Amino acid sequence: MAGKRPYVAVVGGGIGGLAVALGLRRQGVEVVVHEQARKLTHLGAGIAIGANGHRALRELGVAERLTAAAAQPVRADFRHWRTGRSMVSHRLTGMYEERFGAPFWTVERAAVQQALLAELGTEHVRLGARCTHVEETAGGAVIRFEDGSEAEADAVVGADGIHSAVRHSLFGPDEAVFSGTSGYRALVPMDRLRHLPELAEPVLWLWLGPGRHFIAYPVADGSALNFLAVVPDRTWTVESWSTEGDAAELLAAFDGWHPFVTGILQACERPGRWALYDREPQRAWSSGPVTLLGDAAHAMLPHHGQGANQALEDAVVLAHLLAGTDAGGVPSALRAYERLRRPRTRLLQAGSRKNAGCFQLPDGPEAEARNVRLAGLPDDLAWIHGHDPLGSLRPDTAPAGTPAAPATT
Repeated sequence: MAGKRPYVAVVGGGIGGLAVALGLRRQGVEVVVHEQARKLTHLGAGIAIGANGHRALRELGVAERLTAAAAQPVRADFRHWRTGRSMVSHRLTGMYEERFGAPFWTVERAAVQQALLAELGTEHVRLGARCTHVEETAGGAVIRFEDGSEAEADAVVGADGIHSAVRHSLFGPDEAVFSGTSGYRALVPMDRLRHLPELAEPVLWLWLGPGRHFIAYPVADGSALNFLAVVPDRTWTVESWSTEGDAAELLAAFDGWHPFVTGILQACERPGRWALYDREPQRAWSSGPVTLLGDAAHAMLPHHGQGANQALEDAVVLAHLLAGTDAGGVPSALRAYERLRRPRTRLLQAGSRKNAGCFQLPDGPEAEARNVRLAGLPDDLAWIHGHDPLGSLRPDTAPAGTPAAPATT
């Protein structure tokens, strides 16, 4: 590598933005994260970290820091919405880690952000910096902010979410694709759920029913239960982590469901509610010295549980490529990053869309056929969870984890 190492500016202080900044700092690259919030409030609820995401966290040196905050479900259990019958169950403890080389965790999104920030250091984060525009310059790129300030860098990474200002600067306006559904999320203290015997052990619960579904799992080392309830709704179009839903309306949407589901909903006081959007796959992520990462590049519905995992994969790959070049080689490194990451994330975007309908089939032959397919889930999803994000950077290894025709549930 000849010449000076690139100076990198990251727009967005979520999981993806903090992860790529940490990956760069660990390799001696100077980086600053520009985050629009004036305070990192760590909004959000729970997320699943698969073996693929766990590998990235290990690479970033934060997996051990997160161990105490994570829960490790013993199995994934698909249940019938009304009867509570276990339709399919897959053991996770032991078997998952043995097959994929890392555990399956459920953890609060805030805990992941806090671990990344603690390892990175707050001195590398600039708060209250709302990006309005990015443009290429003769020697790199300049970021313009709402307060009139500017920042120049050899490389700019747009990790600023589904409404990315960086993406808008590169490729112009586009339209988010509304799924016609709303997602309700909340964390419920386990102390409120002692009346539910099913919660005696940590389980990833997936309750599938006609037109809606309900997913729940423990977080915060088992002291709280996170749930995601997805319901049809063509009128609610507010996409915000901070919007509050109506608990009574949520409970009514699951009228007739098993007491396990309604019992959790009755214990929830202030669920968050947001309309579920994704975007069509981008034809390109990069232009010159500017690129996209995470939801800014490949926003996907939450039905594969891979949004945060894919941002972490992006981050470690991009950090390695940028750390291995000089300032003049940034555009080439970004093109390589895009070539390695786009095919895989496109498939996951498509699979996440498909799973929504699969999870919400009415009782009958189609649902029974789905349940048969669910029995083969570990094999069908091995291309996701068994992926080593840095394996594609080894000269003797072809890009991995991208099947020609992936199977989804």
